[in-house]
Amino acid sequence: MALWDRIKESASTMQTQLEAKKNDLRSGAFRDASMAMCALVSAADGSIDPSERQRVASLIATNDVLQNFPADDLQRRFNAYVDKLTADFAFGKVSVLQEIAKAGKKPAEARAVIQIGIVIGGADGDFDKSEQAVVREACFALDLPPHEFDL
Repeated sequence: MALWDRIKESASTMQTQLEAKKNDLRSGAFRDASMAMCALVSAADGSIDPSERQRVASLIATNDVLQNFPADDLQRRFNAYVDKLTADFAFGKVSVLQEIAKAGKKPAEARAVIQIGIVIGGADGDFDKSEQAVVREACFALDLPPHEFDL
């Protein structure tokens, strides 16, 4: 199976698993960690152009699992995390990873945050090395083994 097909299949599988847990994913910690993860994956290469920002915002707004929360609230949080990362990527990344780590108190939420990162990273068909690296760092922040997610 080609790498592209594996990425698509993995993102699709992750989305299906997320939808199955939708009713369990309603906490503020999950909401904030998910938006922090989306921002981190979007800016994984150290920058985020307006079209990429818009594409991720659109994915957030249409993601079934995230519809537990008001779309404008998610958008505001996502933008705030992106702003932190674009102002100073290294410093912003520390802050964003701390936000992600807060979801670690509930294992199902922690795994869901990682799955959202993989879904966002694979949405353009190229879950590149920098995106994989930041999702791997998020795994460590959440005390989850990266190999559980093929990272």
